[in-house]
Amino acid sequence: MASLFDTFEFRGAAGGPRLLALGAVHGNETCGTVAIRRVLQQLSTGELRLRAGQLTLVPVVNRLAYDHRRRAGDRNLNRDLRHFDHPRDNEDRIANELCPLLASHEVLLDLHSFHSPGAPFVMVGPENNGGALEPFSHSREEEAFARRLGIDRAVDGWLDTYAKGAKRRGGSAAYGVGTTEYMRTRGGWGVTLECGQHDDPRAPEVAYRALMNALAHLRLIDAPDPQPQRMETLRLTDVIDFQDPGDRFVRDWPSFEPLKAGELVGWRADGSEVRVATDSCIVFPNMNAVPGAEWFYLAERSPRMG
Repeated sequence: MASLFDTFEFRGAAGGPRLLALGAVHGNETCGTVAIRRVLQQLSTGELRLRAGQLTLVPVVNRLAYDHRRRAGDRNLNRDLRHFDHPRDNEDRIANELCPLLASHEVLLDLHSFHSPGAPFVMVGPENNGGALEPFSHSREEEAFARRLGIDRAVDGWLDTYAKGAKRRGGSAAYGVGTTEYMRTRGGWGVTLECGQHDDPRAPEVAYRALMNALAHLRLIDAPDPQPQRMETLRLTDVIDFQDPGDRFVRDWPSFEPLKAGELVGWRADGSEVRVATDSCIVFPNMNAVPGAEWFYLAERSPRMG
Protein backbone atom coordinates (compact mmCIF):
# COMPACT_ATOMS: atom_id res chain seq x y z
CA MET A 1 0.00 0.00 0.00
CA ALA A 2 1.32 3.44 -0.93
CA SER A 3 2.25 5.78 1.88
CA LEU A 4 -0.17 8.57 2.68
CA PHE A 5 2.64 11.14 2.89
CA ASP A 6 6.11 11.63 1.40
CA THR A 7 9.05 11.26 3.76
CA PHE A 8 12.59 12.48 3.03
CA GLU A 9 15.42 11.19 5.21
CA PHE A 10 18.99 12.46 5.46
CA ARG A 11 21.86 11.16 7.57
CA GLY A 12 25.14 12.75 8.56
CA ALA A 13 28.44 10.93 8.78
CA ALA A 14 28.62 11.30 12.56
CA GLY A 15 26.16 10.21 15.20
CA GLY A 16 23.66 12.67 16.58
CA PRO A 17 20.02 13.39 17.37
CA ARG A 18 17.18 12.23 15.14
CA LEU A 19 15.07 15.27 14.20
CA LEU A 20 11.65 15.08 12.53
CA ALA A 21 10.08 18.20 10.96
CA LEU A 22 6.43 18.19 9.91
CA GLY A 23 4.39 20.49 7.69
CA ALA A 24 0.65 20.62 6.95
CA VAL A 25 -0.58 18.44 9.78
CA HIS A 26 -3.52 20.76 9.18
CA GLY A 27 -4.00 21.14 5.44
CA ASN A 28 -4.57 24.91 5.38
CA GLU A 29 -1.41 25.60 7.42
CA THR A 30 1.17 25.67 4.65
CA CYS A 31 4.05 27.79 5.98
CA GLY A 32 5.83 24.65 7.19
CA THR A 33 5.40 23.02 3.78
CA VAL A 34 7.05 26.00 2.08
CA ALA A 35 9.93 26.05 4.59
CA ILE A 36 10.55 22.30 4.46
CA ARG A 37 10.58 22.29 0.65
CA ARG A 38 13.11 25.12 0.74
CA VAL A 39 15.38 23.07 3.00
CA LEU A 40 14.86 20.01 0.78
CA GLN A 41 15.99 22.04 -2.22
CA GLN A 42 19.13 23.16 -0.39
CA LEU A 43 19.92 19.59 0.63
CA SER A 44 19.37 18.27 -2.90
CA THR A 45 21.72 20.84 -4.47
CA GLY A 46 24.41 20.45 -1.81
CA GLU A 47 23.99 24.02 -0.61
CA LEU A 48 23.14 22.51 2.79
CA ARG A 49 24.81 19.38 4.14
CA LEU A 50 24.00 17.29 7.17
CA ARG A 51 27.15 16.63 9.17
CA ALA A 52 25.68 14.47 11.93
CA GLY A 53 22.53 12.77 13.14
CA GLN A 54 19.38 12.21 11.13
CA LEU A 55 16.89 14.64 9.63
CA THR A 56 13.48 13.47 8.41
CA LEU A 57 11.27 15.93 6.56
CA VAL A 58 7.55 15.56 5.79
CA PRO A 59 6.37 18.60 3.82
CA VAL A 60 2.69 17.57 3.75
CA VAL A 61 1.39 15.22 6.43
CA ASN A 62 -2.33 15.50 5.63
CA ARG A 63 -2.55 15.32 1.84
CA LEU A 64 -6.35 15.15 1.63
CA ALA A 65 -6.79 18.28 3.73
CA TYR A 66 -3.92 20.03 1.93
CA ASP A 67 -5.32 19.30 -1.53
CA HIS A 68 -8.69 20.74 -0.49
CA ARG A 69 -7.10 23.76 1.27
CA ARG A 70 -8.87 22.98 4.52
CA ARG A 71 -7.86 22.21 8.09
CA ALA A 72 -8.90 18.55 8.15
CA GLY A 73 -9.79 15.71 5.83
CA ASP A 74 -12.37 13.95 7.99
CA ARG A 75 -11.39 15.19 11.47
CA ASN A 76 -8.63 17.03 13.33
CA LEU A 77 -5.46 14.93 13.01
CA ASN A 78 -3.82 16.75 15.91
CA ARG A 79 -6.35 15.45 18.44
CA ASP A 80 -6.57 11.84 19.64
CA LEU A 81 -3.36 10.87 17.85
CA ARG A 82 -2.69 7.16 18.43
CA HIS A 83 -2.64 3.80 16.67
CA PHE A 84 -6.04 2.61 15.46
CA ASP A 85 -6.60 -1.13 15.13
CA HIS A 86 -9.57 -0.44 12.88
CA PRO A 87 -8.96 2.89 11.11
CA ARG A 88 -12.18 4.46 9.92
CA ASP A 89 -11.20 7.75 8.32
CA ASN A 90 -8.39 9.64 6.61
CA GLU A 91 -6.83 10.88 9.84
CA ASP A 92 -6.95 7.43 11.49
CA ARG A 93 -4.99 6.04 8.55
CA ILE A 94 -2.46 8.88 8.68
CA ALA A 95 -2.07 8.35 12.43
CA ASN A 96 -1.15 4.71 11.87
CA GLU A 97 1.76 5.84 9.67
CA LEU A 98 2.69 8.93 11.64
CA CYS A 99 2.86 7.38 15.12
CA PRO A 100 5.69 4.92 14.28
CA LEU A 101 7.56 7.74 12.55
CA LEU A 102 7.30 9.92 15.63
CA ALA A 103 8.38 7.06 17.88
CA SER A 104 11.52 6.48 15.79
CA HIS A 105 12.81 10.02 16.38
CA GLU A 106 14.09 11.91 19.41
CA VAL A 107 13.10 15.48 18.57
CA LEU A 108 10.09 16.98 16.78
CA LEU A 109 9.53 20.37 15.19
CA ASP A 110 5.89 20.61 14.09
CA LEU A 111 5.23 23.72 11.99
CA HIS A 112 1.77 25.29 12.12
CA SER A 113 -0.07 28.60 11.63
CA PHE A 114 -3.27 30.06 13.06
CA HIS A 115 -6.40 31.77 11.73
CA SER A 116 -6.58 34.94 13.86
CA PRO A 117 -4.09 37.83 13.72
CA GLY A 118 -1.14 37.58 16.11
CA ALA A 119 2.59 37.10 16.52
CA PRO A 120 4.34 33.71 16.27
CA PHE A 121 4.71 31.58 19.39
CA VAL A 122 5.90 28.14 20.40
CA MET A 123 3.89 25.55 22.32
CA VAL A 124 6.06 23.71 24.84
CA GLY A 125 5.26 20.74 27.05
CA PRO A 126 5.00 20.52 30.81
CA GLU A 127 7.78 20.97 33.28
CA ASN A 128 9.34 17.70 34.46
CA ASN A 129 6.84 15.69 36.45
CA GLY A 130 5.79 12.18 37.36
CA GLY A 131 2.06 12.79 37.17
CA ALA A 132 -0.52 10.61 35.50
CA LEU A 133 -1.61 13.01 32.75
CA GLU A 134 1.66 13.88 30.99
CA PRO A 135 4.76 12.60 32.80
CA PHE A 136 7.89 14.16 31.33
CA SER A 137 11.64 14.34 31.94
CA HIS A 138 13.03 16.43 29.05
CA SER A 139 11.75 19.93 29.81
CA ARG A 140 15.29 21.32 30.03
CA GLU A 141 16.12 20.14 26.50
CA GLU A 142 12.77 21.28 25.16
CA GLU A 143 13.07 24.75 26.64
CA ALA A 144 16.60 25.18 25.30
CA PHE A 145 15.36 24.13 21.85
CA ALA A 146 12.40 26.53 21.99
CA ARG A 147 14.64 29.45 22.95
CA ARG A 148 16.63 29.06 19.73
CA LEU A 149 13.83 29.07 17.19
CA GLY A 150 13.91 32.84 16.69
CA ILE A 151 10.73 33.88 18.49
CA ASP A 152 10.09 35.41 21.90
CA ARG A 153 6.82 33.93 23.20
CA ALA A 154 6.10 30.46 24.61
CA VAL A 155 2.84 28.88 25.72
CA ASP A 156 2.45 25.84 27.96
CA GLY A 157 -0.35 24.09 29.83
CA TRP A 158 -2.04 22.60 26.76
CA LEU A 159 -2.96 19.10 27.94
CA ASP A 160 -3.87 20.14 31.49
CA THR A 161 -6.24 22.76 30.12
CA TYR A 162 -7.66 20.51 27.46
CA ALA A 163 -8.32 17.85 30.11
CA LYS A 164 -10.29 20.41 32.12
CA GLY A 165 -12.47 21.18 29.12
CA ALA A 166 -12.86 17.51 28.24
CA LYS A 167 -14.05 16.75 31.75
CA ARG A 168 -16.72 19.45 31.51
CA ARG A 169 -17.99 18.12 28.21
CA GLY A 170 -17.89 14.50 29.39
CA GLY A 171 -15.06 13.49 27.05
CA SER A 172 -11.54 12.15 27.44
CA ALA A 173 -8.32 14.09 27.84
CA ALA A 174 -6.82 11.64 25.33
CA TYR A 175 -8.55 13.68 22.63
CA GLY A 176 -6.08 16.47 23.39
CA VAL A 177 -3.11 14.33 22.32
CA GLY A 178 -1.41 15.59 19.17
CA THR A 179 2.03 15.15 17.64
CA THR A 180 4.11 16.58 20.48
CA GLU A 181 2.07 14.91 23.21
CA TYR A 182 2.40 11.56 21.44
CA MET A 183 6.14 12.17 21.00
CA ARG A 184 6.53 12.65 24.75
CA THR A 185 4.73 9.37 25.48
CA ARG A 186 7.44 7.61 23.47
CA GLY A 187 10.37 9.12 25.34
CA GLY A 188 11.09 11.96 22.91
CA TRP A 189 10.40 15.66 23.07
CA GLY A 190 9.46 18.45 20.73
CA VAL A 191 7.51 21.64 20.15
CA THR A 192 4.74 23.02 17.99
CA LEU A 193 5.71 26.30 16.39
CA GLU A 194 2.80 28.54 15.41
CA CYS A 195 4.47 30.66 12.74
CA GLY A 196 1.81 33.36 12.29
CA GLN A 197 -1.54 33.82 10.64
CA HIS A 198 -2.30 31.38 7.80
CA ASP A 199 -1.95 33.95 5.01
CA ASP A 200 0.83 36.03 6.57
CA PRO A 201 3.60 36.15 3.93
CA ARG A 202 6.16 36.25 6.76
CA ALA A 203 5.08 32.90 8.23
CA PRO A 204 7.12 30.68 5.83
CA GLU A 205 10.25 32.66 6.69
CA VAL A 206 9.55 32.18 10.42
CA ALA A 207 9.22 28.44 9.79
CA TYR A 208 12.40 28.28 7.67
CA ARG A 209 14.47 30.23 10.19
CA ALA A 210 13.23 27.98 12.99
CA LEU A 211 14.13 24.81 11.10
CA MET A 212 17.61 26.10 10.29
CA ASN A 213 18.11 27.19 13.90
CA ALA A 214 16.98 23.74 15.06
CA LEU A 215 19.55 22.07 12.81
CA ALA A 216 22.27 24.35 14.16
CA HIS A 217 21.27 23.93 17.81
CA LEU A 218 21.24 20.12 17.52
CA ARG A 219 24.58 20.29 15.68
CA LEU A 220 23.26 18.48 12.64
CA ILE A 221 24.85 21.12 10.40
CA ASP A 222 28.04 23.16 10.59
CA ALA A 223 26.64 26.39 12.00
CA PRO A 224 26.96 28.18 15.35
CA ASP A 225 24.37 27.50 18.01
CA PRO A 226 21.83 30.37 17.86
CA GLN A 227 21.79 32.75 20.80
CA PRO A 228 19.12 31.68 23.31
CA GLN A 229 16.18 34.06 23.42
CA ARG A 230 14.60 35.51 26.53
CA MET A 231 10.93 34.60 26.25
CA GLU A 232 7.58 35.74 27.52
CA THR A 233 5.75 32.66 28.80
CA LEU A 234 2.00 32.26 29.05
CA ARG A 235 0.25 29.32 30.69
CA LEU A 236 -3.11 28.17 29.40
CA THR A 237 -5.63 28.06 32.22
CA ASP A 238 -9.04 27.40 30.68
CA VAL A 239 -10.86 26.58 27.45
CA ILE A 240 -14.31 27.87 26.56
CA ASP A 241 -16.31 25.79 24.10
CA PHE A 242 -18.53 26.96 21.28
CA GLN A 243 -22.03 25.67 22.07
CA ASP A 244 -24.43 26.99 19.45
CA PRO A 245 -24.26 28.62 15.99
CA GLY A 246 -25.71 31.71 17.64
CA ASP A 247 -22.72 32.17 19.95
CA ARG A 248 -20.72 35.23 18.92
CA PHE A 249 -17.75 37.36 19.93
CA VAL A 250 -18.14 41.04 20.73
CA ARG A 251 -15.41 41.69 18.15
CA ASP A 252 -12.63 39.97 16.24
CA TRP A 253 -10.09 39.04 18.88
CA PRO A 254 -6.40 38.60 18.02
CA SER A 255 -4.53 35.93 19.94
CA PHE A 256 -2.85 37.21 23.12
CA GLU A 257 -5.10 40.24 23.45
CA PRO A 258 -5.06 41.18 27.18
CA LEU A 259 -8.37 40.90 29.01
CA LYS A 260 -9.34 42.49 32.31
CA ALA A 261 -11.26 40.56 34.96
CA GLY A 262 -14.95 40.83 34.15
CA GLU A 263 -14.38 41.88 30.54
CA LEU A 264 -17.05 40.86 28.03
CA VAL A 265 -15.75 38.46 25.38
CA GLY A 266 -18.96 37.38 23.69
CA TRP A 267 -22.56 36.28 24.01
CA ARG A 268 -24.22 32.90 23.96
CA ALA A 269 -27.10 32.26 21.58
CA ASP A 270 -29.58 32.91 24.40
CA GLY A 271 -28.08 36.36 25.02
CA SER A 272 -26.15 35.46 28.17
CA GLU A 273 -22.78 37.14 28.52
CA VAL A 274 -19.42 35.40 28.40
CA ARG A 275 -16.97 37.25 30.65
CA VAL A 276 -13.53 36.38 32.01
CA ALA A 277 -13.09 35.87 35.73
CA THR A 278 -9.49 37.10 36.05
CA ASP A 279 -6.93 39.20 34.19
CA SER A 280 -5.78 36.99 31.32
CA CYS A 281 -5.07 36.79 27.60
CA ILE A 282 -7.28 35.29 24.92
CA VAL A 283 -5.58 32.57 22.85
CA PHE A 284 -6.78 30.73 19.73
CA PRO A 285 -10.06 32.68 19.35
CA ASN A 286 -11.94 30.79 16.65
CA MET A 287 -14.44 32.82 14.65
CA ASN A 288 -15.36 29.68 12.68
CA ALA A 289 -15.83 27.29 15.57
CA VAL A 290 -18.52 24.63 15.38
CA PRO A 291 -20.73 23.48 18.28
CA GLY A 292 -18.82 21.23 20.66
CA ALA A 293 -15.40 22.54 19.63
CA GLU A 294 -13.05 24.93 21.40
CA TRP A 295 -14.14 28.58 21.00
CA PHE A 296 -11.19 30.24 22.75
CA TYR A 297 -8.55 29.62 25.41
CA LEU A 298 -7.46 31.80 28.31
CA ALA A 299 -3.87 32.16 29.48
CA GLU A 300 -1.99 33.93 32.25
CA ARG A 301 1.61 35.08 32.48
CA SER A 302 4.08 32.55 33.85
CA PRO A 303 7.66 33.07 35.08
CA ARG A 304 8.77 29.75 33.59
CA MET A 305 10.98 30.88 30.68
CA GLY A 306 11.36 34.58 31.44
